[in-house]
Amino acid sequence: MMDKAYDFTQGAKRMANVPASLIRTIMNRAAELQEEGKPVIKFSAGEPNFNTPSDIKEAAIRAITNNYTHYTSNKGFDPLREEISKYMKEFTGVYFEPKTEIFVTSSAAEALNNAMFAFVDPGDEVIIPTPSFVTYKALTAMCGATIVEIPLRGEDNFQLQLKDLEKAVSAKTKMLVLNNPCNPTGAVIPYETMKGICELAKKYNFIILADEIYGRLIYGDAKFYSVASFPDMKERTIVVSGFSKTFAMTGWRIGYICTAAKYLPVLLRCHQYSTTCSPTFIQVALAEAMNSDLTRKQVDSMLKEFAARRDLVMQELDTIPGLSYSIPQGAFYILVNVSGLHMKGTEFSQKCLEEAYVATVPAIGLGEETDTYVRFSYAASQEDIKEGFRRIRELVKHLS
Repeated sequence: MMDKAYDFTQGAKRMANVPASLIRTIMNRAAELQEEGKPVIKFSAGEPNFNTPSDIKEAAIRAITNNYTHYTSNKGFDPLREEISKYMKEFTGVYFEPKTEIFVTSSAAEALNNAMFAFVDPGDEVIIPTPSFVTYKALTAMCGATIVEIPLRGEDNFQLQLKDLEKAVSAKTKMLVLNNPCNPTGAVIPYETMKGICELAKKYNFIILADEIYGRLIYGDAKFYSVASFPDMKERTIVVSGFSKTFAMTGWRIGYICTAAKYLPVLLRCHQYSTTCSPTFIQVALAEAMNSDLTRKQVDSMLKEFAARRDLVMQELDTIPGLSYSIPQGAFYILVNVSGLHMKGTEFSQKCLEEAYVATVPAIGLGEETDTYVRFSYAASQEDIKEGFRRIRELVKHLS
């Protein structure tokens, strides 16, 4: 018999350990300040300020005009899966068979949801290197599984240490979540470390959920290696990616999963009962234009601009006493240590937002061990970066 005193406002019991996203909390407060007329600069969201490549936009308009507004396959529009297969082969070196090893989702976020709910049971353990994107721990909690954190350390440039990973593995380990390049640290996993991770996955028989959405955003001498590119690893890897970051399509909500054919049936059952299929006209547009010459040119231009912004952010940070950082090798985030100002990240971030109108994210919301860090996104324009750091310099000068 149900407890009649149950408080329905609390939702299901599985939601008790699922906090609201601190990133969204910051974004909502920044929006409130903007509505009040405050000149807020946003270093908080992982949203490129570029426009979607023009070929994709024009192809989408044509697709709507041509009435591609009905259901398509749960797996996705066949020509799009073929284009994704070509794209993955070119940029990861891994061939995924379009009809049996790829399906399209409504965002990489939905793909992560599908992967977790398809494979993780109550009582399982999911290893998550932290600080990490907020979704990983939230989904693990919703599955009723146990979160096993591996704290990444600034002195190691936030690189995962193999000895820490092996120590975290137990008989209950079902999955390792690997975000490479990493949000929020900007770390890119080197070849030897990735090789060692793959060997541990085979040795202890766990699956890797590889969030590789930032795989094209690589800087300096760093090189991206997909988990699935290592020997025998396509068979135990679920690769999640999407179009939001590299193609500046955050509002279009299109992602995809690439994995061994044997995993697709159970993944598709999750997908069928969440979104059925992703918008057909968007898939048609991407099939036509994601690999066009103009799209490639515009994407390459965006990637070069991200590299310039990264360099600019580091130059600006170098002029502010009390702030230090690890050099980001990928994605478009940098973790800044504010302990030199004798304060925690939450306090610094709040002062930046409420006094300087600069929105950042306290890293405590991404991992308990990083309470003196703040995440900056450099997906903003160079003009906003310069103005934002001018304000922060003035704020720090006032604090000292």
